[in-house]
Amino acid sequence: MDDLKYAGFWIRLVASVIDGLLLTIVTAPILISIYGVGYYADPSLEFQGLADFVVSAVLPAVIVILFWIHRQATPGKMAVSARVVDARTGANPTTAQCIGRYFAYIPSVLVLGIGLLWVAFDSRKQGWHDKLAGTVVIRQVVPVEFPGDSSSS
Repeated sequence: MDDLKYAGFWIRLVASVIDGLLLTIVTAPILISIYGVGYYADPSLEFQGLADFVVSAVLPAVIVILFWIHRQATPGKMAVSARVVDARTGANPTTAQCIGRYFAYIPSVLVLGIGLLWVAFDSRKQGWHDKLAGTVVIRQVVPVEFPGDSSSS
């Protein structure tokens, strides 16, 4: 496990921004079609109804967890060549780990986001959600071969 290259805070932040934008592209048209264009003008943190809860909370959870289960990464993580693996074995995470990791974001965020910032200071770049789920995020470094390069043979 020592040969793994852990994904640090900034690269994971970039992946999260990409995922956030993609989830917005998926959910915004649905919510606007149900609640109208003024939906995003409402500054309240309350759900506007059952459809809002399903589209804003349940749908993203299902999408993210399914990506972790089947691809070990969300599209944002794929874009930065990162993936979620079991912290002990380096193997694909179990379904239980993926579900646990998603819900472990709650305590990671609730304490002033310290659980997310923890990635910047942890030796294995684990946030609290990773520690609770027993996962790490690694970078897949793809070796580049150049014509005439004999070091790879």
